[in-house]
Amino acid sequence: MEQWTEAYLDIETTGLSPFCDSLTVIGIFLCNDGDNEVIQLVGEQANRENLVKALKGVGVIYTYNGSRFDLPFIDASLGINLGAKFRHHDLMYDCWSNNLYGGFKAVESQLGIPRQLQGVGGLGAVLLWQRYQDNNDQNALALLLQYNKEDVVNLKALREKLNDYQH
Repeated sequence: MEQWTEAYLDIETTGLSPFCDSLTVIGIFLCNDGDNEVIQLVGEQANRENLVKALKGVGVIYTYNGSRFDLPFIDASLGINLGAKFRHHDLMYDCWSNNLYGGFKAVESQLGIPRQLQGVGGLGAVLLWQRYQDNNDQNALALLLQYNKEDVVNLKALREKLNDYQH
């Protein structure tokens, strides 16, 4: 069984409230000395058991605004407090300490972190899920998963840029 040293985590949801809205995708980019794997738990797969299994052996979880959004949403939705089970590092606060403000996409832009999928943001992700759910639109699901994958992969790029930025 692979031991992953770090995980980059980002969620997609149907809205901002874990009490009214649902998890649609939990994206996880697992990394260990050059070995990388992206896991995406979609819809019904985004459950407690699968999440615990995906994060088995992880040393630290990195997020952007995860301490205010992703982790509380997961806790409220799935009843698992990732912050208590894992070391968690929210890269947003590192950005703030380097005068990098705005959402994740804005910070990516400021640091020159490229993105293939342009023009999709949080609301777009909600609408893509809705198109998938309402019409079984596989293209919408594929775009949502690409968006989420770029989020988690770019979290690692952000962390590496911040390491360079701070030295």
